[in-house]
Amino acid sequence: MWCLTSSPDGTPLSDKQRRKRAEKAEKERIKAEKAARLAAEQAARQAADVDFATENYGTLPMNQSQERKNLQLFSIADISPEKDGEQVTLHARLQTSRAPSAKLAFFTLRQNLNCVQATLAQAPEKVSRQMVKWATSITPESIVQVEGTITKVPKPIESASVTVKDAEIKISKIFVTVPVTWDGQVPFYVDDATRSDAEIEASQDTPRPLPPIALDTRLDNRVLDLRTPTNQAIFRLSHGICRLFREFLENNGFIEIHTPKLQGAATESGASVFKVDYFKGKAFLAQSPQLGKQMAISADFGRVFEIGPVFRAEDSNTNRHMTEFTGLDLEMAFKEHYHEVSDLLNELFFFIFTELPKRYGAEIATVKRQYPSEDFLVPEKPVNLNFKEAIQMLRDAGYEVGDLDDLSTETERALGKLVRDKYQTDFYMLDKFPLDIRPFYTMPDPADNKYSNSYDFFMRGQEILSGAQRVHDAKFLEERLAAANIPVSAMQSYVDAFRLGAPPHAGGGIGLERVLMLYLGLGNIRRASMFPRDPKRLEP
Repeated sequence: MWCLTSSPDGTPLSDKQRRKRAEKAEKERIKAEKAARLAAEQAARQAADVDFATENYGTLPMNQSQERKNLQLFSIADISPEKDGEQVTLHARLQTSRAPSAKLAFFTLRQNLNCVQATLAQAPEKVSRQMVKWATSITPESIVQVEGTITKVPKPIESASVTVKDAEIKISKIFVTVPVTWDGQVPFYVDDATRSDAEIEASQDTPRPLPPIALDTRLDNRVLDLRTPTNQAIFRLSHGICRLFREFLENNGFIEIHTPKLQGAATESGASVFKVDYFKGKAFLAQSPQLGKQMAISADFGRVFEIGPVFRAEDSNTNRHMTEFTGLDLEMAFKEHYHEVSDLLNELFFFIFTELPKRYGAEIATVKRQYPSEDFLVPEKPVNLNFKEAIQMLRDAGYEVGDLDDLSTETERALGKLVRDKYQTDFYMLDKFPLDIRPFYTMPDPADNKYSNSYDFFMRGQEILSGAQRVHDAKFLEERLAAANIPVSAMQSYVDAFRLGAPPHAGGGIGLERVLMLYLGLGNIRRASMFPRDPKRLEP
């Protein structure tokens, strides 16, 4: 730099010259500082654009069983504030995501019934801005592998979909293991499909109304619908009913059998049947395992049960009928009286209804959040009504019913309300039905042949089991067939089973889906069937 006090030839500068040279030097200094600052900022930006977290996120290759790492996976159900600070790895569905800023994202992770909140925050050398941005772009319902730390939260998480309220996961790594490849937007989101009708209705007058999802839309996309925690709970309860049914009967000397679903005659009862091609002839899908059960009793198996499909070709488009459902059937030889069997059935239902809340309380609570209902009332002791008594109760309440009339849907429900008010129960048995409205194999009442040794069990005013003492004498069975205009030749193998001598016996058939629907107050039997079949639905 030149001297500010003299010119190059040594001549002293004037004050004016010195000021000009000083101003020029200051400008150059400021310019140099600015250039240095801009260079530093550019270097910082370049450094920031370098993604240091590439090893911590991304989409993993398709699992072709390439290797076995024995990865220890954690369950959302086991997350609690007591595990604060614990490092975990888990696989889950990504239900929802939101990013309030470029540096922070929130996720809801789901496993079956359980959901947990997870957070991903930008952190030096661990979580990059690019990582946060990528994670928020993951399509909902993708399966992700998350590594992170369980962290106790200062106050309960408000989100209704989150079941873990007092802890969350701080994500350090996130990978997509199974991406969603659906063409276009998915039909609906699981988060929306889990909301109650009341919640949806309350939102309609707000700036962000929640979308209602029609039952047909759910059934058309059943796999997606079944992922909701509610449906996960419903079908665990379905399993629970079957499990308890088996457990009780096995503990009472029953064995499980499997009867054919193809049969050569369509004459078991008044229900319509499905006709199918059978080589060069015709066959029919079984309306129930009734005939097979009875033949097993004649074969001296004593006490048998079956859980299997039942087919009814009835064009019933109601909330409580399907063309295919699951039957829980039993048959039992008795010593003296068919009430030995009806008493056992009462014990069976009491066992199921008392054990369900004990073993599946969390599932019941999950269902009630979406489908609120009154608790199912079970009496302290069985409520067994005679059919004549029930008719009188209806008449006293103003209903016109004949002595030998079958109960309609309306009168069934009316009777259910009357019984609930009088006996404080949603469950009861009705005994001694008129003979003419029961199948041909039903034993008549010995005291009055207009009636029969038959019974139905009811839940919330709807029938869930139909049963009776069966005709076990071959000659009398032929008479009953003739009265029903059924040729013996059409039931020859069945009748022959009784010619060999069958012990007196009784039993019944339970509709699994109807029990599940009524116990949970679901309102429509299709919600209680994993893949329902009705006159209008054969898919999926």
